[in-house]
Amino acid sequence: MSTLTLGLALKPREDTELPSRIARSAAATTGAWLRTENFADWLEQRRQAHRFEVDRIPFAELDGWFFQQDTGDLVHHSGRFFSVQGLHVTTGDGAVRDWHQPVISQPEVGILGILVKEFDGVLHFLMQAKMEPGNPNLLQLSPTVQATRSNYTKVHKGADVKYIEYFTDPRRGRVHADVLQSEHGSWFLHKSNRNMIVEAVGDVPLHDDFCWLTLGQIGELLHRDNVINMDSRTVLSCAPFPDETNGALHSDTELLSWFTAERSRHDVSAVRVPLEGLPGWRRGEKTISHEEGRYFDVVAVRVQAGSREVTGWSQPLFEPVGRGVTAFLTRDIDGVPHVLAHARVEGGFLDTVELGPTVQYTPGNHAHLGEAGRPPFLDLVLGASADRIRYEAVHAEEGGRFLNAESRYLIVEADEDEAPLDPPPGYRWVTPAQLTTLVRHGHYVNVQGRTLLACLNAMRTHT
Repeated sequence: MSTLTLGLALKPREDTELPSRIARSAAATTGAWLRTENFADWLEQRRQAHRFEVDRIPFAELDGWFFQQDTGDLVHHSGRFFSVQGLHVTTGDGAVRDWHQPVISQPEVGILGILVKEFDGVLHFLMQAKMEPGNPNLLQLSPTVQATRSNYTKVHKGADVKYIEYFTDPRRGRVHADVLQSEHGSWFLHKSNRNMIVEAVGDVPLHDDFCWLTLGQIGELLHRDNVINMDSRTVLSCAPFPDETNGALHSDTELLSWFTAERSRHDVSAVRVPLEGLPGWRRGEKTISHEEGRYFDVVAVRVQAGSREVTGWSQPLFEPVGRGVTAFLTRDIDGVPHVLAHARVEGGFLDTVELGPTVQYTPGNHAHLGEAGRPPFLDLVLGASADRIRYEAVHAEEGGRFLNAESRYLIVEADEDEAPLDPPPGYRWVTPAQLTTLVRHGHYVNVQGRTLLACLNAMRTHT
């Protein structure tokens, strides 16, 4: 395959019937290939079919990785994949306005792609049971293709990435979504991936570890802990659900104007610095840790995975300290569902802020700041009674770079006293349809917000 073909940007062609086809798939909870009640058995069969093992090791036992002599940065000998560097972030406001941290630098753009095809008149999504070393249960449902450029150009000299041709060759399918989206701005520096949905033309071979599911089935699985991985969730958020509501509190133009003003008013500086001697951080034989035991550790692992393109390797991973809490507050405003979005500053974003959930925090990381540094709405979410929780599940973050990085994702109903129509600065009421429109463009909604958008859509199929 030529470099020209690999680099070709695929342009989605408008399909006026696509939103209604998406809605039909979301309403279909019985698939043509696999019944949802049999999914857990199928996933366990795939787990038993391969050998999976992840062991923590000292940094000195990493194969192909080393700390650079001049900077102390942790890099791969090929110069590809990713590196762990230091970052110095300063912001104009917030409880903490200046900090240092390790950060993952991975400038290459990967592909996260889901292949879709109609069976019995209903769109099905081709999902993969994929092992990632950082997943709490190792095996989760990933997109059809989840590959860095180093993966699919075979820098690692491994096997071909299955189905990659559908996402690099315009002749193989019809593109329904193709957009650059950010990853975790707190842990990645300027990281983007292509999020793609492509409808196949012609027959599609079904390989081991892959299954066809309707969007309704995937919606049901999103209510289970640690089943649908982060990469799947972000691609699913790009699906063009039909806009079934009118009457948003703020028009699209007003929302974009507010968001532009938020980006303009924040002064954020993120400067790469050497990992060696990073203020507030200590490097040991097995971990790079914050001196107060907060935030995350950098660790090293050795991996065996029989189902991957490369069956054995070692690598660094970021391991958070504590489970995160990520939530949208929701209200019906004049009969129209809205969620309260937050214009979040994260050091790794390309453009200062992106829209995120109302609450996106690891509570223990803020305990030392006292009452004045307590994040807005966090106590409301933590104290929500069961009858106010409209959605709840534990989802892991990106298992290829993060170890046991879990967040409790929630959608919590609020009232005027708790979450007024005129919220604090930096917050805005938006409809799910407005979020869906924004996600069709890059770097407007962060990865946690996109997960919750996928979950909001899943609520339509689980009522």
